[in-house]
Formats: sequence, C-alpha cells, structure tokens
Amino acid sequence: MFVPRTCLPESTKSRAFKKSATAGREPGVFASADLRLGSPAGSGAEPRKKELSPVPVGADPPTNQPAEEPDPLYMDSNNLKEIPAEIGTLSRLERLTLSNNSLRSLPREIGHLQKLHSLHLANNSFTELPPQLCQLRNLAFLDLSDNQISSIPPGIQHLESLETLLLLFNLLEHLPGSICVLRNLCTLWLGNNKLRSLPANFGDLVNLDWGYNYCSCNFEGNPLECPPPEVCSRGPRQIREYFYWGQCPGPKHSTYNVSYRHPFGNGKKVGA
Repeated sequence: MFVPRTCLPESTKSRAFKKSATAGREPGVFASADLRLGSPAGSGAEPRKKELSPVPVGADPPTNQPAEEPDPLYMDSNNLKEIPAEIGTLSRLERLTLSNNSLRSLPREIGHLQKLHSLHLANNSFTELPPQLCQLRNLAFLDLSDNQISSIPPGIQHLESLETLLLLFNLLEHLPGSICVLRNLCTLWLGNNKLRSLPANFGDLVNLDWGYNYCSCNFEGNPLECPPPEVCSRGPRQIREYFYWGQCPGPKHSTYNVSYRHPFGNGKKVGA
C-alpha cells in the first residue's frame, strides 16, 4: 500500500533509513554520545547538544556532574537496544523520541514519567505494546508504527488522555475491546496489519476522525470483513450502526461487553 507523505508523522521512517542512519555504530544503551535537547519553542535556535559518556547498565553516574531533566529528549536513530532504568528519574520529561532503533522492550521505570505527553517508538522491534506504557495517564501521542506488534494489553484503557495512536505496519490480528474506552482518541492508524474485525464497541470512539479526515493509514491494508472497509470509511457513527443492527456475520469478535443506546430506541447488548 502506498502511504502519502502527508499522512506520515516525522518519526515514522523506513527500515532502509534506519539501517543507513545507524550503519557502523555499536549497539548499546546509548550508542551515540549525543543527546539532542530541545530548544525553546519559537526560538529558532538549533537544538543544544550534550556530550554523554557511555555508562554501563547498572553503574552509578559520575557524582561530579549534576543531573539534567530535559523537557524533550531525542534519542532516535542511534541503534539502541535497551534503555536504562534511570530514564524513570526524568520526572519533568514531556516528549521522548526513540524511533528508528533496535528496541524490543522498555524498563518498567518508564511508567514513572507522569508528565510525558508525546512518545515516539516507531521502527523498532517491539512484539507487543509495552504494558508499562499503560501507566502514562497524561500521554496524548503514541507512535508504535513499523514494529512487529501482535498484541495490545487490555490496560490500554488507562491511557485516558490519548488523542493520537499510530499502529500501522504491525502484525495485529485483533484489538481489545478496552481500546474503545479512549473517548479522547481522534487519530487511530491501523493500516497494514492483519485485522479481520474491529471490537463491537468500536463506535464508542465518537471523536475518531475516520469519517471526515480520510487517510489510507486509517485501516487500509487489512483483510477487514467486520465491518467492511466501506463502512469503516464513514466513521464511528456508521460503524456503531453496523454492529447495532447485527450486520456482522459469524460469531461476535469482541471480548468486551457493552450496552449500546441507540438514539431511536432502547439499548441493545453487543459483545461476547
């Protein structure tokens, strides 16, 4: 599937870019010595650079250097294979960019970053959405595109501030019904996965932009049957109607019980 450039976020790069950007670097916790710290908004200044001496995992940082807590932290395209637990001490961190690395997991301490609102993890090697991310109650933007994710934990319902979730180019075969509790979700990219159905309560995502802001990243590239693509393209209201009238053939695919209240009638139970 061709994805228009205008649809793709800056952090979602091709694997070819990832390989060329990290060629010749030794993988590690911080493979590069540069941590790019963001400049003040509107200043027009180049991001500041801080030289970071590699520190083995588990070792204590030098005591003669005061710790910094940057609001944004950029560590993309560094061939990183792991992130140290000390990341959890950056309590003021608001934006973290780790795209285009070789990460398979994250430390549980990342769940301590309660001010984090933007997290970029595209083009890594995750096989599941790290469950510790579900502790980030203020997270508004999460990009996990171009990984190998086959499952999403039910705890995703705790990301109550989430507005943008990018999951295209993964291996998802189903979504948990709990994802539909995220009422603030406006942008959800599920393109190029293995989804045949959506949860029966998917229409509860009333703010989802599928109906009025078409992008091929939304759901194209999936073998969707329930509901079919032509229904999905009309947005959450039509998806809700589709499930309300029982138009999905075969067994119900959702494991999340929900009562739909139709605007012109009584509620109807839909789900497992």
